[in-house]
Amino acid sequence: MATRVLPPALLPLLLLLLLPLSARATAAAGEEFQRDGRVIDLDESNFEAALGAIDFLFVDFYAPWCGHCKRLAPELDEAAPVLAGLSEPIVVAKVNADKYRKLGSKYGVDGFPTLMLFIHGVPIEYTGSRKADQLVRNLKKFVAPDVSILESDAAIKNFVENTGTSFPMFLGFGVNETLIAEYGRKYKKRAWFAVAKDFSEDMMVAYDFDKVPALVAIHPKYKEQSLFYGPFEGNFLEDFVRQSLLPLVVPINTETLKMLNDDERKVVLTILEDDSDENSTQLVRVLRSAANANRDLVFGYVGIKQWDEFVETFDVSKSSQLPKLLVWDRNEEYELVDGSERLEEGDQASQISQFLEGYRAGRTTKKKVSGPSFMGFLNSLVSMNSLYILIFVIALLVIMVYFAGQDDTPQPRRVHEE
Repeated sequence: MATRVLPPALLPLLLLLLLPLSARATAAAGEEFQRDGRVIDLDESNFEAALGAIDFLFVDFYAPWCGHCKRLAPELDEAAPVLAGLSEPIVVAKVNADKYRKLGSKYGVDGFPTLMLFIHGVPIEYTGSRKADQLVRNLKKFVAPDVSILESDAAIKNFVENTGTSFPMFLGFGVNETLIAEYGRKYKKRAWFAVAKDFSEDMMVAYDFDKVPALVAIHPKYKEQSLFYGPFEGNFLEDFVRQSLLPLVVPINTETLKMLNDDERKVVLTILEDDSDENSTQLVRVLRSAANANRDLVFGYVGIKQWDEFVETFDVSKSSQLPKLLVWDRNEEYELVDGSERLEEGDQASQISQFLEGYRAGRTTKKKVSGPSFMGFLNSLVSMNSLYILIFVIALLVIMVYFAGQDDTPQPRRVHEE
């Protein structure tokens, strides 16, 4: 086969063409990005280089005129040094996507601010809390391995200390890593997972198990712990993991209400006058025992003093006799157990047992919630502020039109740009 040789006259031209590309590649490879905990500025000239140089890059696509962006900026400034100090450092950056619109368009930015975490160049949109402490908490979960492998008692202690108290954790002792890996991936955003390969009897005493394999579920925030000895097959393992993502007795608020959306179980709801008083605290301890024996149900409680708008959807007011028990389907219906609608003073454990027995026997009266459905209630939490703003703007326009009509003097036309 004949070999084609480039004519000597074309060699200088080829070098001229390749030189700019080579220079650009060298500049991109050699570009240094600060990793000292400050928020870095990126634009179309260095964004791709940053993706290639930084494993975990958290980017705020903002517009200078955006009020939400201005309020977010100090939160990012506060979170950036903490994220930079993680064992897997996260660099925080910002891009003026109103100015560099091609860059914003490339990553589907259609509103401000848009937050994205780039993991080895692959973008994941972040929609969680924008407060500095919660932002750090959530991003730590994104960059953590699905399952951490712990080789010693010291590694176990460090893992527990570093994970904090915001998420439940699952510690497997003598458990096959491959059995846990599936659920580590599936529930990564909601819990920490680890497998201890080597541990002493001190760890068995500390976590209160006496044989292996054992899976320990821990809720540091609620100081709860439960054990699973198997079988590690079929649906048994996932059922335990899924049911242990929530504490035994859930305080109902805006955050936990969203968590219930991912759980298929019905909710045994206890409505109290004030969920922080001493009597309520004692009742929650009794409910915890009942919840431990009835894992097919979620047990929750809420005080009318803490969240009256939510409680009123079950036809409960401040004049109602409390505590009241009901079973809620997490949507539009709830059931009252005949003869066991409220808890009297005395042996409340027996009363709760009678309530559950009546529910399982079908001695119930079904009712509809008087307010929005579960999803409607969640959506109302988001849209209520928007509704208030809309009403305010309409009222303001009406007032402006009214006063404009009072003045017959011709006015020059003004064009407003927002």
